[in-house]
Amino acid sequence: MDYYFLSQTSLFMGCEAEDIPHMLSAMKHKVRKYNKGQFIYSNGEIVREVCVVLSGSVQIENVDLFGKRSILGISEAGDIFAESYACISNQPMLVDVVAREDTEILRMDVPTLFSKAGTNDYAAKLIENLLRISSQKNLKLSMRILHSAPKTIRARLYSYFSEQISIQESNNIVIPLDRQQLADYLGVDRTALSKELGKMRDEGLITFHKNEFHILAANEKS
Repeated sequence: MDYYFLSQTSLFMGCEAEDIPHMLSAMKHKVRKYNKGQFIYSNGEIVREVCVVLSGSVQIENVDLFGKRSILGISEAGDIFAESYACISNQPMLVDVVAREDTEILRMDVPTLFSKAGTNDYAAKLIENLLRISSQKNLKLSMRILHSAPKTIRARLYSYFSEQISIQESNNIVIPLDRQQLADYLGVDRTALSKELGKMRDEGLITFHKNEFHILAANEKS
């Protein structure tokens, strides 16, 4: 296991790489590999572990009674997931977690972590990091709600593109979603989304190739 890599993740922020083996030895943990498309957790499952993506990526999604899939988030190498459910005793998952590609996951037992919080400085640091990560994820969820609130597909796209431009500090952006995933994330039909993107391109508002987009500024359109 790459302990230096772990020391750079949000969960182990502030921890030295040489300390991480001792931290893991004090907790129940395991490393698991998953193939692309394999379920890591399923709706209704009880989760007691916080998971770190060591390599690959996972998709958090929900499928309603009519089979419509909504993407709630994507966790890539270094990201964590399932922490909210693991921190709430006996709360079943309301979502599925699926490997987007061949993926390796570090799974750490949260009840063991909490039981050592008062006597172990390492555990206290991890819990502090968990609280910060949870707050950041709540903000991201709020942004998804904001992006899906506008009535038109174009307005939803502009809302999402605006956030990505702010994050990437450029009008040339690369998004982590393919067309179907973007449609699911924004809560729209894929065909309608593709049609709207085509209209925006024809009107000189954007250019794109696959998941790379250039959003034209007002002075570029004049």
